[in-house]
Amino acid sequence: MENFGDRVRILDQRRMGRRQSGGASALVYGVALACCIGGYVPDAAGREKEAIQYGAGLIVNVPFSEAEVSQVVQEIVHNGIIRGTKEYNKDEFITGAEAATSTRVFPAWTEGGKVFYKVRFNALDPLNFKNSGDVGTLAVRYVVQSQDEKHTVLRIDARFLEGSRHSTHPSNGSVEGAEYKDIHDHLESLALVKTEAAEAQKGKQEFSSSRPAFTSPPTVLNDEPVKSPTPAPAPDQAVSLPPPTPPSVESGPPASLEQRVQELRRQAERKVKAPGAPLKAAPFHSASTLQPLPAGSEVLVVISTPYWYGVETHEGQHGWVQRDQLEMLP
Repeated sequence: MENFGDRVRILDQRRMGRRQSGGASALVYGVALACCIGGYVPDAAGREKEAIQYGAGLIVNVPFSEAEVSQVVQEIVHNGIIRGTKEYNKDEFITGAEAATSTRVFPAWTEGGKVFYKVRFNALDPLNFKNSGDVGTLAVRYVVQSQDEKHTVLRIDARFLEGSRHSTHPSNGSVEGAEYKDIHDHLESLALVKTEAAEAQKGKQEFSSSRPAFTSPPTVLNDEPVKSPTPAPAPDQAVSLPPPTPPSVESGPPASLEQRVQELRRQAERKVKAPGAPLKAAPFHSASTLQPLPAGSEVLVVISTPYWYGVETHEGQHGWVQRDQLEMLP
């Protein structure tokens, strides 16, 4: 078991590495910019620290319904990552986060709406939290509040609770901004799917309205069409019968409805390129995987977007596959 001295030494080494890679370059850039404009900055680091607003959180009004925003937020809460912060310099974000219904990092929410939490336990001195240190609990809170049928207010806040001193440290906004960007991208993809579906429905309606009206066939009696009666020829008149019309060899039988449907279906089918292509529950990378698709398996394209196909498998399973993971049938 590591003692307190070892923990402090690890934290100091990590802080030194992060500041050498990022903080020093930012400070040099600030001093250089001040020199270029002819100003003098006696304490650039101090002013930079004062300019950062901690604990402000993020509040934004998005043009989507509460149900749509809640659906996307649930997907983000369950993706297992917290963006806008990291434990080590080599990391891109923090992994190992869990969805939760409550957390001691935040007080109970009493202002209405739907509340979601994403929590990472035993986070080691996460970046972008004021005066953070040691090991503790990192939590992000998402509040979804309906404004009207087409607009929703979204609130995001991030905090870090130290395990030893039980002190709470607010974020400088990096976590909230990064998490909102992920939510925004998901909402844009959802809007694109809705647009594609509406255009497909509109095309079906236009096709139905452009079809010619159905006309009743002539009355048939004993498998022969009823014809207008013709006057009988006079007894002294010779009756000449027209020569029989030979059957046409060039024109084959018309394609049946079933053959036409099969042809259209073949045009909409795709084949999986490589084994293990994930069938997603939604057109997002972070969406849950319904099943991996084996190589060569055929799927039917139901909805098409610039990056995803909404497909149906032969077993009747519906889901989403990235376009570059499918190919046309030979």
